Amino acid sequence: MKKLIFARRSSQVFFLSLFIYILWSIAHADLFFKIDPLVSILTSLSGRIIIPGIVFAVVMLIMTFIFGRFFCGWICPMGSIIDGLGIKAKNRTLDLTQLKYYIFGFIVILALAGIQIAWVFDPLVITARFISLNFIPSFTIVLDKLFIFLIKLFNFYVPLYDFYRSLKFSILGVKIYYFSHSAVTLGFFLIICAFLFITKRFWCRVLCPLGAMYAMVAKFSILRRFVDKCSHCMKCKTSCRMSAINEDMSYKKEECILCMDCVYDCPAAGTKFTWLAKKAKTDAKGAVSRKDFLFLIASSFLFLGFKFKEGEAGKGLIRPPGVSGEKEFLNKCIRCGNCMRACPTNGLQPVIFESGFSGIWTPHLVPEIGYCEYNCNLCGKVCPTGAIPKLSLADKKEKKLGLACINKDICIPWSQNKECIVCEEHCPVPKKAIKAYEENIFGKNIKKPYVDSSLCVGCGICQNKCPTRPIRAVRVSP
Repeated sequence: MKKLIFARRSSQVFFLSLFIYILWSIAHADLFFKIDPLVSILTSLSGRIIIPGIVFAVVMLIMTFIFGRFFCGWICPMGSIIDGLGIKAKNRTLDLTQLKYYIFGFIVILALAGIQIAWVFDPLVITARFISLNFIPSFTIVLDKLFIFLIKLFNFYVPLYDFYRSLKFSILGVKIYYFSHSAVTLGFFLIICAFLFITKRFWCRVLCPLGAMYAMVAKFSILRRFVDKCSHCMKCKTSCRMSAINEDMSYKKEECILCMDCVYDCPAAGTKFTWLAKKAKTDAKGAVSRKDFLFLIASSFLFLGFKFKEGEAGKGLIRPPGVSGEKEFLNKCIRCGNCMRACPTNGLQPVIFESGFSGIWTPHLVPEIGYCEYNCNLCGKVCPTGAIPKLSLADKKEKKLGLACINKDICIPWSQNKECIVCEEHCPVPKKAIKAYEENIFGKNIKKPYVDSSLCVGCGICQNKCPTRPIRAVRVSP
């Protein structure tokens, strides 16, 4: 029995299941991102702050120094999905492994310049976005429809319906939300999976900057691959999913993800991983050279004196509660989708180009889809980087997202002299930010609403509930 491979696969299944469960249940949705050094360290660097929980990311780097690049082979949800899909994928040797180091270096350069783009290539963020915005809604819909179909088809109303109802309190109890541009999120994830047509673990070998970050530490790891006896059959080199083994049986320690395939592929049973002081034969040309990487980082200082202008487009967006500055928000937000999944009204939606390229996939409130629930502060609780502040419920209620404005030309009481105070009735502010005064029109008292700007928090419920169509008479501006 291949015990090490069984242990690795069990670990992958466990951590991928845990990742999905955490995102599904919303509770502690920021947990996995705290152990992600690419997100934690570079977001701290770009924002000139220390993100809470960054110590966990540092611990992961220390463990990498001890064990090697174990995260990529045993824990990473993206790696687990790629391995699961690529069981029969062809394995080709590629001389492109240095590309991920240059991608990582470029991300570091921008972080030093105060721009955070780690979210573009971070595998945990990409996977979380796919699971939250695509997998969970689709899986829930399909499973729900399947149960209804089977119940009606086989008339299993007693046993199956009871089981179906019990699931409504667990996995089928998740609200099925609409997310604009979710097809773009899905397409981005599928492109990464499609790289399997090129070779196994193409993403991990060539593009992943988190893998590059771990690789630079793993190059000095204590745990080493050691070949005691070799028949030069080259089976280990041929089957290595990371192309980490060379012709002379040396290996690139920084590329090895400890999948343990080579241990069992060796017919002479001479390959093992050891803590022995004797150094294994490694290839010094694996990672990008220290000279090249230092040159790449040094060139970043050219950016430090350059002031990047904050885009004007973001000023038209209603950001989540507690967000004060657009530039700071864009630097901290890693586009993981946690806040959008947590929003109980589905009001938080992903931005595409409304805020320029720098704002892609950041959350903004769309009142016509959903409003900011007055008694909810979940978005701040699940944000892993503090882009949305963790506010107490009392503090959150005081934060202004925007200001409501009534268009008197289409408002029913103002334009038609008919009774309608829906906006005033739904306003959650205790003293009512939308008030109404009576005006006598042809002998009939009509209540006409108006906004008290000193009380309005811009939650958007008035716009959401306004009955005028196709344009709402009440609109919230940021």
